[in-house]
Amino acid sequence: MTLKSDATNPPAKQWLVLAGFVALCLAVGSVAGWATNQSVATWYMTLNRPSWTPPGWVFAPVWTVLYIMMGVAAWRIWRAGGGFIGDARSALIVFFVQLTFNFTWSLAFFAARSTLLGLIAITALWLTIALAISGFRPIDHIAAWLMAPYLLWVSFAAALNLAFWYLN
Repeated sequence: MTLKSDATNPPAKQWLVLAGFVALCLAVGSVAGWATNQSVATWYMTLNRPSWTPPGWVFAPVWTVLYIMMGVAAWRIWRAGGGFIGDARSALIVFFVQLTFNFTWSLAFFAARSTLLGLIAITALWLTIALAISGFRPIDHIAAWLMAPYLLWVSFAAALNLAFWYLN
């Protein structure tokens, strides 16, 4: 799908919507990061960790790139699918649901300090990311591919969450 301006979505509006999608994703990540940081130095450090747990410094840059890619993907769907009232409506709803589960996982795992609740939340997150990709694909292949690294990272995070649950 080619992204080009038209009379209903002039270039200035398109850029504002892009900035809005990226800012929303980064805001969700920032608030989730704040909730995470409240437990990292205390509860998290007491947990038995699998040997393949990445160092803490890896998470912020990876998540930042993923949130930007998610925002761009959602914008591409908004643009290619006719906005919130066009063909993109259901795909964008699923996108916002997965973004909610993204935030919920941080609350469940870190704020609630529950590896089991985290595992439940990350399973729902994984499923809704897969649904979002499936909904994005017919509208814009590039948007679907922009979500693929996110699904891979959440797959790794789910395996890590499962290992934390098992070890603790």
